[in-house]
Amino acid sequence: MNVEVRLFATLREGRGKKVYFQLKAGLTPRIIIKELNIQEEDIAILLINGRDGDFDRPLMEGDYLSIFPPVGGG
Repeated sequence: MNVEVRLFATLREGRGKKVYFQLKAGLTPRIIIKELNIQEEDIAILLINGRDGDFDRPLMEGDYLSIFPPVGGG
């Protein structure tokens, strides 16, 4: 089973809109972020299944991860 990772805005550059990771024991958002070469300080919002997520929460079958960078504007 795969974990779907949805990337937004500038985080898509060179990575694509969606990335899939093979689910294995101990897989966490922190591991995925490291594998994607994204710096934690470049992440403003991390959601797991549409809810506020934790970097160290073990992912489960069917989970999807959404990662958003800081957004400017005004």
